[in-house]
Amino acid sequence: SFCHCYFLRLLSQLFATFPCRTATVWKNLNPFWGEEYTLHLPTGFHSLSFYVMDEDTIGHDDVIGKILLSKDAIGAQAKGLDNWLNLTRVDPDEEVQGEIHLGLELLRDAKRIGLRCHFIEARDLAPRDISGTSDPFARILFNNHSAETSIIKKTRYPHWSETLELELETWELTEGGNVTVEVWDWDMVGKNDFLGKVEIPFACLHKTPVLQGWFRLLPLGNHEDDAGGKLGALRLKVRLVEDRILPSMYYQPLIDLLVESVISPAEVEDSSPLTMLEEVTTVESRQDVAMTLVKIYLGQGLVVPFLDYLSTREVNHTSDPNTLFRSNSLASKAMDQFMKAVGMLYLHEVLKPIINRIFEEKKYIELDPCKIDLNRTRRISFKGAASEAEVRESSVEMLQGYLSIVVESIVGSVAQCPPVMRVAFKQLHKRVEEQFPEPENEDVKYLAISGFFFLRFFAPAILTPKLFHLRDQHADTRTSRTLLLLAKAVQSVGNLGLQLGHGKELWMEPLHPIILCSVASVKDFLDKLIDIDQDMSEVPQRAVFLPSVTVKEGYLQKHKAEGPQLLSRFAFKKRYFWLSSETLSYAKTLDLWQVRSSIPIQCVCVVERVDENAFQQQHVMQVVAKDNDGQIHTIYIQCKNVNELNQWLSAIRKASIYNERMLPSFHPGAYRSGKWTCCLQANRATLGCSRTHSAVTLGDWSDPLDPDAETQTIYKQLLQGRDKLRSVAYTLILGHLEAMINLLQQTVCRIISLSQGVYIATLGLLSSHIH
Repeated sequence: SFCHCYFLRLLSQLFATFPCRTATVWKNLNPFWGEEYTLHLPTGFHSLSFYVMDEDTIGHDDVIGKILLSKDAIGAQAKGLDNWLNLTRVDPDEEVQGEIHLGLELLRDAKRIGLRCHFIEARDLAPRDISGTSDPFARILFNNHSAETSIIKKTRYPHWSETLELELETWELTEGGNVTVEVWDWDMVGKNDFLGKVEIPFACLHKTPVLQGWFRLLPLGNHEDDAGGKLGALRLKVRLVEDRILPSMYYQPLIDLLVESVISPAEVEDSSPLTMLEEVTTVESRQDVAMTLVKIYLGQGLVVPFLDYLSTREVNHTSDPNTLFRSNSLASKAMDQFMKAVGMLYLHEVLKPIINRIFEEKKYIELDPCKIDLNRTRRISFKGAASEAEVRESSVEMLQGYLSIVVESIVGSVAQCPPVMRVAFKQLHKRVEEQFPEPENEDVKYLAISGFFFLRFFAPAILTPKLFHLRDQHADTRTSRTLLLLAKAVQSVGNLGLQLGHGKELWMEPLHPIILCSVASVKDFLDKLIDIDQDMSEVPQRAVFLPSVTVKEGYLQKHKAEGPQLLSRFAFKKRYFWLSSETLSYAKTLDLWQVRSSIPIQCVCVVERVDENAFQQQHVMQVVAKDNDGQIHTIYIQCKNVNELNQWLSAIRKASIYNERMLPSFHPGAYRSGKWTCCLQANRATLGCSRTHSAVTLGDWSDPLDPDAETQTIYKQLLQGRDKLRSVAYTLILGHLEAMINLLQQTVCRIISLSQGVYIATLGLLSSHIH
């Protein structure tokens, strides 16, 4: 059989949520995703599950297979897991989640011996019915005794409040074994579905006669083999990083050091915390460190001095202008991550129209004679099938059109470019011009900026639009080839046409004239880009994050709770949302004159997902806020996909992480028709039936809201490299001592009145003391 498409889901089995989902690769049995996600998981998570799914436009998606990785298995690999892993079959008895609240008591008196079990409630059970709920009941088993609770229909949060007793024989008190509690989904037709079990050693009841609490539901434990690769295999790169985040006060000395490094920079050759950090980071970790530093300095309002400090060191240590910023140095990585952090909206404004057009047109474009496939071309003329020359001519014409639009869009975007990016490039231009003032190096100051701007920002975004959120899905093979050729051309524009004709791809020559013609307009654009007088040093230096900064924004669907009850699809209205450190606000459009409704962040007490059956809609979240009068207000928001849902959850949770009024529980359903859809309780004010989750889920480029976690990352890098730091410090000390020895030797030699013996004795004494 031929699968229509593939996509991948990640599942954290502590809360059984889908933190992320890859794009769909259509009509392919060998899909390639190339997607990377940073998942923030709670410290108590047990395992990660990876599901490969076949998407169906009608009906439910089919599960092809899964891979389950335990926390221990991932953590055992210091550098991370990187391997092909066979998919296993999905066994419903292993797909369990949730917890059960019960009490066990061993009864021993003159009249009877028995086992009493108080079934209180359960939460977060797996949905087994098509409605997204279950019909759970519980069962207790010991030896040959068993008893069952009543069935609670259409809920994943049942409240039983039932007590069951098993009568035991005297001899059974000495028996070993386990007391087993099972939870099942009742089905009217067919067999019941397993929801999980708890096993408690009977010996524990001898030591603790009354045992009560929440117990995690475990799978049945079939442990089926991996089917020998018959279901296919999945290549994964997974790395587990576990950090303990301390209170802010403990990180303040390190923050002060980092701030001082850029406010009062030392001489270029002197060491600083930043230079030491570059010494101890590996090539693999440097990108993460660079992103973390960019976030820290963005939050401090010092990102421009930070980039200027690194760029100055890089420029001053470069003798050949052709190698400037060509390495994976901390300066290069920091500038890359800075552009992503502050320039994504700008990038979308410039590139999204042309990228959408290329995806919609799906033209066959090829310039390489070795790769032209005449069978894949459309008929160009009435003379018959297109010839190779016609394909090449048509491809050149279309690529020239695309390239002209891209260049025109970029060079006309000075006003849209974020001011902080323009100031950073202005500083970079100044440092390069000071280091290479010679007339023959006139283009170096332009190449330094265009190398970042075109080669490391726009060209990668054209090549892989999905990774820059320009598209929801990866390009098909034909469109991907068009994007690759266009990205190559944009890179040549960024190189100011200086390397044209020197490479191996001489078949790109038809694009050379348009590339050379764009050089003058690109230089003019770069001159205008850095023509800005704004002084970024006026930004407050100690702000953890600026209240005026919009951390996240975009169109979402807001549930219309007021007024008469509407059908679910009509109850959600499109609104534009803004999130800052102070408010979550929304309006009908993003126009400035629109009246905004706002929720103070300090009033937020719950940020959680909503069950699908609440509104019969996917990807819905709720933000619960408590006003000064203690009144609870809930807003329901629908996102377009699960990744966007988790990004908004993460951002709002981080913004409200220090709130004092966070609630310990919530209702994952909605109050409709006189009851909660989750736990079926009639009292609207009843306590929530599921515990809240404070952990964030997805990491994002432009999220500077967690300074403690970011500083912990830097501290960890320094801690891991402490041995290297000691050797660097030792080398520096030796260097200073050697300089002192040379100076002393020169001084002693000048004292010619001393005898030769005294001179030798003096040097010997100095050497022994230094040693």
